[in-house]
Amino acid sequence: MAIVRYYASRCIDTKNGGYINCFLDDGTICDYETKHLVGMSRFIYIFSVAAMISDSPAKYVEAAEHGLTFLEEHQHDKDHGGYYWILKGQDVYDSTKFAYGHAFVLLAVSTAYQAGIKKAGQLIEDVFDILETYFWRKEDGLYVDEISADWATVSPYRGQNANMHLCEAMMAAFEATGEARYLDRAYQLAHSVIFKLLPQSGSLIWEHYDENRKIDWEYNKDYTKSEFRPYGFIFGHSIEWSKLLQLLEKHKEEQWIFPQSERLFRTAADYGSDRRYGGIYYAMSPEGKIIDSDKLYWVMAEAIGASALFAAKTNKIAYRNFYEQIFKYCWRYFVDHKWGAWYQLLSVDNQKNSNIKSPPPKTDYHPITNCITAMKAFL
Repeated sequence: MAIVRYYASRCIDTKNGGYINCFLDDGTICDYETKHLVGMSRFIYIFSVAAMISDSPAKYVEAAEHGLTFLEEHQHDKDHGGYYWILKGQDVYDSTKFAYGHAFVLLAVSTAYQAGIKKAGQLIEDVFDILETYFWRKEDGLYVDEISADWATVSPYRGQNANMHLCEAMMAAFEATGEARYLDRAYQLAHSVIFKLLPQSGSLIWEHYDENRKIDWEYNKDYTKSEFRPYGFIFGHSIEWSKLLQLLEKHKEEQWIFPQSERLFRTAADYGSDRRYGGIYYAMSPEGKIIDSDKLYWVMAEAIGASALFAAKTNKIAYRNFYEQIFKYCWRYFVDHKWGAWYQLLSVDNQKNSNIKSPPPKTDYHPITNCITAMKAFL
């Protein structure tokens, strides 16, 4: 709740609506105008979760409703349907429709509905229909990534990242509504990634593919810091999939799920752990060389959630030790004990190189959702 309080006290935009998305370490606003669909949706999610666990839920329900209103009145494309990627104030800055962004809208409205915000219930169905109509490709069992605002032009790029978060969002929609179609879709996405994409790259998941869902080893070559399409084997994404597979197994008990989850986690932890300075490296080349040794907040947060689930399920001391070590590491280096929330990025030896704590998409969704995952795992 300390993270939630850090943002709640400063992110509500009373001028343009929705939320302010960019903050320095001390909470100073660094961008008043940018309204990123991912950041907007993540704030709705955060405040909805806070409403469900807080002793004073009303103020967080109000904060979530504030975001939902902006989402529907301004970020929603009333002419073509779907949601714009980026606004400046209330004006459209980037009208592209991204599956990644719609994944977080679905996660947001599903969680809001669980928090008792009734109007979010219809939005779950509406977002699913948009995804079904424009992004879904039945022959692949996966979603496409990027489409023009009028739905006329589909980018040839195919990626795993959006499909990963759509798996997460579909599980949230199922848990909010009880409708089996959402769980079935989450399962299909996980199955397609594990049995269609993963075999092409081995024991870690590659990020980028062409129109035929074949690996594109050259896309964004060496650009590891791309926000949503980084180059390399991103250890955090294989760890995140290991977490999602465990959550999926709670609803679908099939023999392949847990072994695949363990395989992803163990491989990522083996290759990605920094045994000198702690934490987990960011990216590895196809040849097995660490090409980005920085430490990113979301990778550490996902490692907390995944290892907590493994420790709780198996009672193995190795998983418990990993969980305790990564938690202590985050507590020491990533948690800002003076101002609150988590730092975004540290060097290999755990030094900050910027005073921007939270750029527009961040919002600390990853720490919040994984701390909750860990809490639930050990209940």
